[in-house]
Formats: sequence, structure tokens, C-alpha cells
Amino acid sequence: MKKTYLSVALVCLLSVSLLGSSCIGTFSLTNKLLSWNRQISNKFVNELVFFAFWLLPVYEVSALADVLVLNSIEFWSGTNPVACGTRMIEGTDGRYLVHCDGKGYTIKSENDGSIVRLDFDADSRSWSVDVEGTQHTILTFVDDTHVMMPAADGRMHTIELSDAGLYAYQQITTGTFYAAR
Repeated sequence: MKKTYLSVALVCLLSVSLLGSSCIGTFSLTNKLLSWNRQISNKFVNELVFFAFWLLPVYEVSALADVLVLNSIEFWSGTNPVACGTRMIEGTDGRYLVHCDGKGYTIKSENDGSIVRLDFDADSRSWSVDVEGTQHTILTFVDDTHVMMPAADGRMHTIELSDAGLYAYQQITTGTFYAAR
């Protein structure tokens, strides 16, 4: 009799946690684990690690932690605690140290030591860039298919998130830039 109550309680708890979050989430923990495994240069060692992690249920536990805990935290707070961290990015013009703190990104160039800060404001649904203490809004989400972006003259334009919208924004910025000359 007690086993039945325990089983029903576990099923109810699992259902409530899945229904309560209503979010697919980024699965940051599972993706970091898979990314780490893909960085192993030898394909045979990579395959052995994959099977070992599958047999020891490392992948299963990380996916379960993402589904039940981390994605719910991400949904309710707007940030995923695992998504934060620091990475070195190789660009065509140098190396950059990118640090994510859950609210935005700090990007430091190894070439000249310059620092750029990108922040997301959930209330206004906008991304801004901070360069040498001056903050500029670079993108504001209007709805699922439109954003507002600045032109060279500082005016904000509503842009459709499509190839045509991107082309129109390119024409606005190019036309404004040439008109200013």
C-alpha cells in the first residue's frame, strides 16, 4: 500500500514540475557535457567516453537535472546558472575572452585589451552595449517577428526578422551613412 502512494506521489511531483515550468529551456548542463566530449581529439577515445557516460548514466542524470531543475530556474528567473562562465573565442582578427554572468557578456580583446559589455534588460526586452562607460541600446524586441534597431543617425527603426527585413535595415543604414557624408 505504501509503495502505491509513493509511486503516485512521485508521478504527481514529476508532472507538476514539468507542467509548472512550461519551458523547453537551453539544456545548458547537457550541452556543456556534450561540448566537452566533442573536444576530445581522438575519435576512439571520444567514443569510449560517450559509452562510459551512457553506461554510468552521466548523460541521463545531466538531462534530468536540466529538465527538472535548471530549465525551471531559467524559466522563472530568466537566467540559467550553468550557462554562465568564461570562454576564449578565436576570431578572424584575434582572440577574445568572453565572460557570461547570467545577465550579459563582458568581451575583452587580447589584441588591444579593450573591453565591451553587452547586457540584456528583461523588463524592456532590449540588448545594450557599454563601451568605455557609454551605454547604447542596440536591439529591442517588439514581438516575435520584429525588433527595433538604431540607424547611424540614432533614430530607432522597426525591422522585421526576415531576409526582407534585414535587407531593408541594410538599406536604411547604408542610405543614412551615405546621406551623412
